[in-house]
Amino acid sequence: MELLKERIRKDGKVRGTDVLKVDSFLNHQMDIELFEEIGKEFARRFEDEKITKILTIEASGIGIACIAARYFHVPVVFAKKNQTKNIAGDVYTSKVESFTHGRVYDIIVSKDYLGPDDKVLIIDDFLANGAALMGLSQLVKDAGATLVGCGIVIEKGFQPGGKMLRDKGVRVESLAIVDAMSEENGVTFRD
Repeated sequence: MELLKERIRKDGKVRGTDVLKVDSFLNHQMDIELFEEIGKEFARRFEDEKITKILTIEASGIGIACIAARYFHVPVVFAKKNQTKNIAGDVYTSKVESFTHGRVYDIIVSKDYLGPDDKVLIIDDFLANGAALMGLSQLVKDAGATLVGCGIVIEKGFQPGGKMLRDKGVRVESLAIVDAMSEENGVTFRD
C-alpha cells in the first residue's frame, strides 16, 4: 500500500535497527483518514471471505480494527490484557510476550463473544516476532472458530513472525513489509 509506505517514510522514526515509531499517525495519535484507506485495503484483500468477527489485542490495534470493521459490517472483539470485573464468566485465555513492552501478558476474551460459528479476521498494527498473533490465533482455536487470516498494517520482514505464521499455514496480508531499517538510511520496503 503505497500511501502507507509514503507516510512511514515521511513521519516514521527509526530507533536503532528494530524500532519503528509511527505513533504520530498510527498507534498514539491516529490519522483516521489513513485508517479509512487501511480499512478499505483489508476489505479488498479479504473480500471473498465470510468474516463474522474481527479480533485484535488491546490497545494499538483497536482503532484500526474498528475502522476496518465498518467495511466488513461485523463487530470487533479485542483481547484484554488484564482480567477485570467487567469480564465475568467463562473466558478464553492465552499468554503473549510483548516485543514493545518486554513482558508477558495473559490475554482474555469472553466466551460470549467468540464461538464455533465465527470466521475470524485478526487485525493488528505490527507484526514482529509473531507472539501477539500466535496468542490471538490460540484464542480462535480454543473457541472452535475459523481463522480466516491476519491483516497487518506494518510487518517487520526481517523478524521471524511473518515467516513463522505463514509456515503454519496462516494467511497473512501485510500492507507494508519492512525489509530493513536504520537511523542512517531510514526504512527499506519489500515490494
